[in-house]
Amino acid sequence: MHRLRGLYAITDGPRPDLHLAVAAALAGGAAVVQYLDKTRDAARRLEEVRLLAALCAEYAVPLIVNDDPRLALAGRAAGVHLGSDDADPVEARHLLGPQAIIGVSCYDSLARAETAVASGANYVAFGAFFASRTKPDARCAPLALLRQSSSLGVPRVAIGGITPDNASALIAAGADCVAVVSSLFESTDIESAARRFSSLFS
Repeated sequence: MHRLRGLYAITDGPRPDLHLAVAAALAGGAAVVQYLDKTRDAARRLEEVRLLAALCAEYAVPLIVNDDPRLALAGRAAGVHLGSDDADPVEARHLLGPQAIIGVSCYDSLARAETAVASGANYVAFGAFFASRTKPDARCAPLALLRQSSSLGVPRVAIGGITPDNASALIAAGADCVAVVSSLFESTDIESAARRFSSLFS
């Protein structure tokens, strides 16, 4: 199982330069990559997951697929990330097997995180901690939640409006990873942006 600590890069597809963008994030030290694409273009999404899984393998970094355990399986990804409207972690584990990485969005709820861990989640995600352009209506999570969740026994991912300037407070509070979309993939220099985030964990 991969050790989850560092920059958790979430793609903002579809985009024509997806492969190059992810390659730049990996070169900058991304520790995890999540493929997020809400479109229904099944053939393109499968091709992209397979290409990104191979790219991430070159860096020994896991590729996680957002929402879709079957796409993760078909694309040979390392695992899946599940939200409140997605498959149950137990079902995803049954499909993907014991070595898969399964993450669960827990928003602002410690109780949901405890249930997720009991159901076999390998990590949990909390947020949004700051105002997010990606999800402007997301529920807000307090910084104290990271401290309160220290006994869960799995890595905790912080998400929501995270920048290199505010990420340090989350890491100090106990975040093992900071998940970033806009501040990374909207940057004019993705590799440098990734390095800024990654350096916060050294």
